[in-house]
Amino acid sequence: MEPGGAVVAAAVIGIGGGASRIWGDWQYVWFNIGSVDTFERNLETAQQEFGIEGENRLPVVYSAESDGSFLLSMLPTVLIVGFLLYTLRRGPAGMGRTGRGMGGLFSVGETTAKVLKDEIDVKFKDVAGCEEAKLEIMEFVNFLKNPKQYQDLGAKIPKGAILTGPPGTGKTLLAKATAGEANVPFITVNGSEFLEMFVGVGPARVRDLFALARKNAPCILFIDEIDAVGRKRGRGNFGGQSEQENTLNQLLVEMDGFNTTTNVVILAGTNRPDILDPALMRPGRFDRQIYIGPPDIKGRASIFKVHLRPLKLESIIDKDNLARKLASLTPGFSGADIANVCNEAALIAARHLSDAINQKHFEQAIERVIGAPREAQAELKREHQQSTHRCEDTTVSRSKYVDFSYVTHVDPPPPIQCRPGLSYS
Repeated sequence: MEPGGAVVAAAVIGIGGGASRIWGDWQYVWFNIGSVDTFERNLETAQQEFGIEGENRLPVVYSAESDGSFLLSMLPTVLIVGFLLYTLRRGPAGMGRTGRGMGGLFSVGETTAKVLKDEIDVKFKDVAGCEEAKLEIMEFVNFLKNPKQYQDLGAKIPKGAILTGPPGTGKTLLAKATAGEANVPFITVNGSEFLEMFVGVGPARVRDLFALARKNAPCILFIDEIDAVGRKRGRGNFGGQSEQENTLNQLLVEMDGFNTTTNVVILAGTNRPDILDPALMRPGRFDRQIYIGPPDIKGRASIFKVHLRPLKLESIIDKDNLARKLASLTPGFSGADIANVCNEAALIAARHLSDAINQKHFEQAIERVIGAPREAQAELKREHQQSTHRCEDTTVSRSKYVDFSYVTHVDPPPPIQCRPGLSYS
């Protein structure tokens, strides 16, 4: 539109609300159109009505401009794609595995084992109550320290050993102390980490695990709860592909492929040695089976001495005498139970606002671990305050007792808690 008011050109910029803008000596007008065909037909009719000839008719120039709505519509798609890429590159399986693959689904075949090199501060002096097992496993420590001594004599060190025994007896702690005593890297992995929902992940992780062990040799490879992957084959497989059996087969192949020059000792821990595959227990794989049972009275005393070190005891208490007395009060306790007793004694002392732990706190802790905590401020009924109490139809009299202080080779009986008003029928 010229300054005088004549329209010389019409520019169709887009479809939007009506508006006008002055730029220099020209004025641009924006208005809505239904469609391009309708606009051109109406423009042609209007120019014919005004008698405008062909050479003087308004030229129409189409120009496409964007107001950013297309980019806004694409933003959710870009965010979803970016989130998926981030999840694939940094998934839960890739956390803490920097430097070994892309992580996430791309590293699902990588092992989840942890390598401990300088963090091992456990020695044989910190493990008590299993002296026979320590003597048997000391051979592995000597081999890792001085392999040439065995190789010169033509001897072959056992490739692996399985630590068996009840829960809480210190199988994992003994394996870790073996690595700390030999001053070699300690690689630990759980047997259930080989089993995933994806087919082929278990054998791939076994291969990656042994490749990691060869890379860090000499080292100790510890597989905890190996019964999760080492069960006997041929059970519960009704014609299908068993991922657990494939993983076990790969484990057998990798252990057979080891030679004595790799200086890698394989230790495994389990509570169920009876369900393990016989091929896993044959010589050349796990040569030895080391049983770690509940400690005897001397073993319990030595375990108490280890756990009493960091505790703040009363100055009049002798730790050796206290350890022997507590050992006589805890027959059948494992190392984990003894550690729990010491911790409970410290908690009871803190609950009573004591400055140090005394012998009474340990006795209350033993009662709490064996049975249940004594009711606080419990008032006994008058009919229950008798010299003879009945506990599960058994009469316990104050005038009858057995002195076990003269018996040297038998553990004393555990204390019996007779609580009035409790029925166990």
